[in-house]
Amino acid sequence: MKLSSVADLEKRRARAKNRRNPEQTWISFCKGTGCLACGCLKVYEALTGEIEKAGLARKIEIRSTGCPGLCENGPLLTIYPKKIFYQNIAPEDTAEIVQKTLLRGEIVERLLYKDSETGKTFEIEDDVPFYKKQTRWLLSINGLIEPDSLDDYLSIGGYRSLSKALFDMKPEQIIDEVKRSGLRGRGGGGFPTGRKWESCAHAKGDSHYVICNGDEGDPGAFMDRSLMEGNPHAVLEGMIVGARAIGGNPKGIIYVRNEYPLAVKNLTIAIEALREIGLLGKNILGSGLDFDVQIRRGGGAFVCGESTALMASLEGRIGEPRAKHIHTVEQGLYDQPSNLNNVETWSTVPLIINNGADWFAKVGTEGSKGTKVFSLVGKINNTGLVEVPMGITLREIVYGIGGGIRGGKKFKGVQTGGPSGGVLAEQHLDLPVDFESLTEAGSMMGSGGMIVMDEDTCMVDISKYFLHFLEEESCGKCSTCRDGIKRMAEVLDRMSSGLGQESDLDLLESLCDMVQNTTLCQLGSTAPNPVKTTMRYFRAEYEAHIRNKACPARVCKGLIAYNILKDACTGCQVCARNCPAECISGAKKKPHKINQSKCIQCGLCLDSCKFDAIELLPSRKKFAKVH
Repeated sequence: MKLSSVADLEKRRARAKNRRNPEQTWISFCKGTGCLACGCLKVYEALTGEIEKAGLARKIEIRSTGCPGLCENGPLLTIYPKKIFYQNIAPEDTAEIVQKTLLRGEIVERLLYKDSETGKTFEIEDDVPFYKKQTRWLLSINGLIEPDSLDDYLSIGGYRSLSKALFDMKPEQIIDEVKRSGLRGRGGGGFPTGRKWESCAHAKGDSHYVICNGDEGDPGAFMDRSLMEGNPHAVLEGMIVGARAIGGNPKGIIYVRNEYPLAVKNLTIAIEALREIGLLGKNILGSGLDFDVQIRRGGGAFVCGESTALMASLEGRIGEPRAKHIHTVEQGLYDQPSNLNNVETWSTVPLIINNGADWFAKVGTEGSKGTKVFSLVGKINNTGLVEVPMGITLREIVYGIGGGIRGGKKFKGVQTGGPSGGVLAEQHLDLPVDFESLTEAGSMMGSGGMIVMDEDTCMVDISKYFLHFLEEESCGKCSTCRDGIKRMAEVLDRMSSGLGQESDLDLLESLCDMVQNTTLCQLGSTAPNPVKTTMRYFRAEYEAHIRNKACPARVCKGLIAYNILKDACTGCQVCARNCPAECISGAKKKPHKINQSKCIQCGLCLDSCKFDAIELLPSRKKFAKVH
């Protein structure tokens, strides 16, 4: 039945809340993409079977929720109302969970989170250091609702900000509230959201487009994907509030990369549910607002994260950026005024309208307000999604939340902002994470990717990786981007293969400046950031590749060699059997040898040896002729 007023919406909300008894035991079971990859469907099937076998099917509800963040330890579940948190669950664990915890109230100790440093275990989800040190305004909702249930979202206060925006606030008051909150775009640029809305609202056109960018393209980033999968209604509520504020016959579009099928599925279900009850379509809740949302799928081009390239893609054209003197808020999609924000920005809007600008602005720094969601990945103990207040230090994220570096190794650097960002060093661990501080250090906030690196990471190799990524993702419109990035990658290829020369350092710096200052869009102008920051903070590593023909991290294949230690080798022949180049020889139970002229430096011998008989050495072959 379609809702025609706020009173109708509140009746629907009351019915939804009445169906949820806060004292009743229920299970929040993660079915986000991360846990799906860990085999959570088999665990879910086993758990439901054990619950039915125990006669608890009518007493205990299992809600299939989105990602709560601790992806490293999936599959995950939390048992409410006590919030008992279990991790790394296998199908064979489910019988014990049912018998001990659900029936007798006992704890399965081996399934609890265990701190990697202290060895202490934590029973309650909120006490787990990974969660306790966050400020989870957005991510906490993922564990409370089933993403395909409108009633679940309504029961926790969903669409209250919409009622307020439609009937208690004028469009200019909504914009003013967002401006006063200090909310800045979470997609990378950090432009003030309220100012963008205001500019779009004042622009003249037949229609105003309200667009959500869900085309998350940074390697290792999955913040927007998890929000769309776990709480699609927050995105849609923010967009409808934005449409009310911007006005001008608004039309909504969510641009989602095609590689996010679960996000597309859950968004589609949410949109259809809203159309069915009248929260999308004509005359929403009797307010006079007509607004609907369509989903468009993108091909995953990194350059389509840039606003004008994204809109070109929406129009069916090649995703190429255009000159910035034409603003998309005035002439965007189909030359109409268009307001583009990313998933996290739109999801934050209902929080601001419900709680007020002052509430939001109390968290963060002077120039960067609120919280930010990051994907914390790399050589760190706790990988996953984290939501932290702006201004928190890198040290607090890496060690306080992330649990430190894997294997007790030394922290070396952290890449923020994806391929367009930079690598920060150990000296930056106490740097506040906000828009201004990261930019000043040579990196950027970006959409929220954060890749942690340890002592075994080669910074020349990292720069090379990101440049080759950007080389493939460049649209090719600017010759300085198309050819400049390629030339930089070629220089780094030479260095990592032992053919680098002293002049290459000056050449790299000049290429960085040329690309940064002459390209049209942000992909090109920020492409040199990984190279510039690694040369700035890890210059000795570049010099070692050139002068010593050595990779200090022993990563670059052209600068390393594998050797078998005679005293340690047992002659088990495992390395010889695994060697794809067949360059290892030796009799059984006798020390083996590696033919260096045939070795391809694949490292399989090192990985397969159980006796620590393989050592990694600098390679000196073929380099004498360079000088």
